[in-house]
Amino acid sequence: MNQLSVVHHPHLNKFSQQSLHPSTISITKRFIDILGAIVGLFITTVIAIPIAIITLIIDPGPIFYSQIRCGLNGRNFRIWKFRSMVVNADKLKHLVKNQAQGHIFKSVNDPRITSVGKFLRRTSLDEFPQFWNVLIGDMSLVGTRPPTPDEVMHYEPRHWERLRVKPGMTGEWQTRGRSSIKDFETIVQMDLDYQRKWSIAYDLHLVYKTIWVVLKKSGAC
Repeated sequence: MNQLSVVHHPHLNKFSQQSLHPSTISITKRFIDILGAIVGLFITTVIAIPIAIITLIIDPGPIFYSQIRCGLNGRNFRIWKFRSMVVNADKLKHLVKNQAQGHIFKSVNDPRITSVGKFLRRTSLDEFPQFWNVLIGDMSLVGTRPPTPDEVMHYEPRHWERLRVKPGMTGEWQTRGRSSIKDFETIVQMDLDYQRKWSIAYDLHLVYKTIWVVLKKSGAC
């Protein structure tokens, strides 16, 4: 399978024939995404140097980490982050117990996360490179979290509904629990709630709420 193609799944053809979600064709949403991405990339450039220096000192290796994820209608794309785990983290995944239920992987106190990585994740700084994904249109500022191809291969028809919108840097999951939510079906329901409630005003509300949650979690307020 071409890594940057559409993931192959028996329910994909039926799913792709459904009507487009309004958020995927909204010019206003796309304009906000581009504006937000430009501002975000400027901040990313500023913080990249100190993050690079600290990362190289604590755990030498690449500064960025990329992974293939599934976006709108199951289309594959490459997501970018500041590296928060050891260099060979993907090869060690099988050694870590999955504490989540369903088609997601999550582990509290994952031993593969570096000391600087814990800080990056707590403050969500590790996700700033994703502003590039937003700028080129693979992602949106607000949407659903993009799953990995191996997760999507196990999806049932109802799970595909969450891929009717672009994946986002933030969304319902990030603002309503994130790390504490380990049940995949709960995440799917949140994604479907977002689709039903979507509007430009609601997107802006979630962006504001995300900033508040991150600042509160990092101890900045």
